[in-house]
Amino acid sequence: MNTSHDRINDNPLGSAPLIPLIVSYAIPAVISMLVGAAYNITDQIFIGHTVGMLGNAATNVAFPTVTLTTGISMLFGIGTAANFSINLGAGEEEEARRYVHTGIAGVIIAGLVTGLTVFILREQIVVLCGADRGGNVFPYAVTYLSITALGLPFQMFTHTSSTIIRADGSPRYSMMCTVIGAIVNVGLDWLFMFPLGMGIKGAAAATALSQILSCVLAASYYPKFKAFSIDAKDLRVSLSHLKGNMEAGIPNFCNHMLMMCTNIVLNNMLATYGALSVYGPDIPLAISGIAQKTGMIMVSFAVGIAQGCQPVWGFNLGAKKYDRVKGTYWRAFTAAFAIGVIFFFAFQFFPRQIISIFGDGNELYFEFGERYLRVFMMFVFFQNIQPVSINYFSATGNHRQGLLVSLSRQGLFLIPLLIILPRFMGINGILAASPIADTLAFIMSLSMAVLSFRNFKE
Repeated sequence: MNTSHDRINDNPLGSAPLIPLIVSYAIPAVISMLVGAAYNITDQIFIGHTVGMLGNAATNVAFPTVTLTTGISMLFGIGTAANFSINLGAGEEEEARRYVHTGIAGVIIAGLVTGLTVFILREQIVVLCGADRGGNVFPYAVTYLSITALGLPFQMFTHTSSTIIRADGSPRYSMMCTVIGAIVNVGLDWLFMFPLGMGIKGAAAATALSQILSCVLAASYYPKFKAFSIDAKDLRVSLSHLKGNMEAGIPNFCNHMLMMCTNIVLNNMLATYGALSVYGPDIPLAISGIAQKTGMIMVSFAVGIAQGCQPVWGFNLGAKKYDRVKGTYWRAFTAAFAIGVIFFFAFQFFPRQIISIFGDGNELYFEFGERYLRVFMMFVFFQNIQPVSINYFSATGNHRQGLLVSLSRQGLFLIPLLIILPRFMGINGILAASPIADTLAFIMSLSMAVLSFRNFKE
């Protein structure tokens, strides 16, 4: 009869060569993240070519709700997967089961509450996120958010489930849930917006319907869960295990909440100082939306790599194989940094071509777009290290360090800079805030990760 120690040593998470192991988990995770980004990017492209600049600005105004729901999903998903992996690595199967049951039940409740709240407060949310009630962008943003709010509970369940499914050793199935939904989203975007001429309503409806499909696929996995059986009647929230999941997931949650707050502050500052410039309020809002959606592609690689490493970090920490924990971090760091360098060159040398993908505009539109991508996105290769470090701290139970890193870029640096610099530099101060914040957050993230390695020696 195999002992718990034998099962731990036989598990590939604790014995397989690191690079092939990371690749096998990270590639499906990266694809899943890219597909998640594709939901918003596809909408933006179709809207940009049918509705135009105002449509691009409207999706940017509605975008903070996506960041909000992603953060809540990670609160449950990352936290549940981390505790599941650590307890499984330590041979505590019953504890792992309770964490999973609590995570699934929790995200169902949170999804319903979030979707209903966004739908009821849609107009107030749009105003908060930078649209003037009497402006051109407001009606488009309200229409888009009214429909996409209906898909938010399904999107949250899928996102959380994908992380849990990946930790259960099925990264390909996790990827499939989002890939199929994204393919359907593209097809429905084309159908609703071109042959049926539904405009921005069509893009929103396509997103909601495809999210429902992905949710059904994710839910279909649980009856065949590998580590142990999962039955719907067992899904209940245990307060002690909910607390554990919250502690492990809070760094990612706080990071996304700060991203949402940053998006809101950035939109309002762009609208305010844009109105004082030759560009007006609408051009900066539209360009910022394009930059964020393009940046999502880059960050999706980093987050996907980090989430792919999460089971490796958690299992080997539980099994006390600390060299594998450190080795996994440095490999994730190198891959994320290299991807950031590629995007740096793309933003510096091809800004007009990138903007053109999302529709046409006048010369002022492209002039500001080129400046925005080259300056605001200057040090993007530093951005990728933060999500790697956040997920590393979450997976290894260093919740305080993870929380501090999650607060760094947006909370400690970017939001204050966005408020202070424009007072002296106008709209140029908004552009300069990001590279400064990226540099400071990179130094903090890397320093704290290196310091944490000393605990393994102790």
